[in-house]
Amino acid sequence: MSKQNAILTPADRLSSPNGFTKIQSYKKSNISKKISRELPSKVLLVDDEKEFVQTLSERLQMRDMVTAVTYDGKAALEMVCKDAPEVMIIDLKMPGIDGMETLKRVKKVKPEIEVIVLTGHGSEQDKKRCMELGAFAYMQKPVDIDLLSESLKKAYKKIKTIE
Repeated sequence: MSKQNAILTPADRLSSPNGFTKIQSYKKSNISKKISRELPSKVLLVDDEKEFVQTLSERLQMRDMVTAVTYDGKAALEMVCKDAPEVMIIDLKMPGIDGMETLKRVKKVKPEIEVIVLTGHGSEQDKKRCMELGAFAYMQKPVDIDLLSESLKKAYKKIKTIE
């Protein structure tokens, strides 16, 4: 299985000589590539598993998606107010403001943002609650990157249909 099509697990590693920042601005991997009109132009990834979320960011960038990374709910909410994404991918279990509360607050202030919950610790009850709060999708880790990419495309299509 190629790195680009691999299933993402929390054990995926990314070396970073400069360490991690609390908020990483939106970036794309290759400026010369055209961004597809089928893909969101801003995807915010929120997960306290730094290596996992950095790897996920890289893999989405390889698929021509522009991503930003935060490591907790508080930083995600700040990013939503500062430079709102079109789609968010959030984990449920995080210190401080957890994913469920982050979802609730995002939908209250920016209901147009589509939120995909991606967790390794959720239950059917959590899934039901997230969907009631307005999540676009609920997925379990490890996730197949192609399935996640397809969900991102569908979320973006929903946004564009409403506009």
